[in-house]
Formats: sequence, C-alpha cells, structure tokens
Amino acid sequence: MKPGVFTQLYVQLIFAVKYKDRLLKENIRSELFSYMSGIATNLKHKSIIINGVSDHVHVFLGISPSITISDTVWELKRSSSLFINNKNWFGSKFQWQDGYGAFSYSRSHIDNVYNYIKYQEQHHRKTTFREEYIDFLKQFEIEFNNKYLFDFFS
Repeated sequence: MKPGVFTQLYVQLIFAVKYKDRLLKENIRSELFSYMSGIATNLKHKSIIINGVSDHVHVFLGISPSITISDTVWELKRSSSLFINNKNWFGSKFQWQDGYGAFSYSRSHIDNVYNYIKYQEQHHRKTTFREEYIDFLKQFEIEFNNKYLFDFFS
C-alpha cells in the first residue's frame, strides 16, 4: 500500500459449491475456512469471519484496495479448491460454481454481519440458500435474472 492511501472497505462475499453438491461437511469446515482466511490475509485483506454450510460460504473481509474483488474471489476459489483436492476429502474433484455475490457494508454494520455469518447453521434451519441469496440481491437493490443465479437445491 502506498503512503497517503487510507481506506475502510468491508465486503461480504458469497459463493457456492458446484453441481449443487452439499460437500462442505461440518468436519472439514473449520480447517477449510481457516485456510481461506489465510488466503485472504496473504492477499492483504483483513479476514473478519468465514463461515458457511454444506453448499455455500460467506467471506467477510476488510478489503485492501490493492487487489480487485473479482481477483480476490478468483484466488479464494482457486486456492481453496486446490487445498480441498489435495486433501482428497471427496471421491471426485471439488469445484466452486461460477459467479459470486459481493455486498458492501459500513463500519457500523460489522457486528451484525459478523453475527449473521457466525450463525449460518441456525439461519439455514429456517431459510434456504436460494431464499437467502435472493433476499441479499433484493436488499441491495441488485437487478438479476434467475437464469444467472447459482444452481440451488430445490
């Protein structure tokens, strides 16, 4: 970072497991999310919390302006896929779906976003990933076409 550059940028990223698989079992999440936090830190972001459930992940970061959000997501997906596949946790090759959601927040929202992500398992007992994701798009007034959304479970 160059002298004289001061930023305060908070972004929540959301992306999903490919083939509508529920591969992110509880027994691997802690290790995977810790690894993903390291990726974010190596990219000079501040990893606030990473959590998710079996079919998708939420990544909440203090963003460094030295790397774009799309490059950040690309590297998070690429490196975590390699990590998962090297661990040989599944009988087949692990992949993330194309695309992602990125939602920005002010400093005053950090605690709420943190707690929302922390309690993903409880949240998804009542709400599907599809409902959650569409709610985000609507809340942030993002126009979308259903054919370009993730492949969700029914």
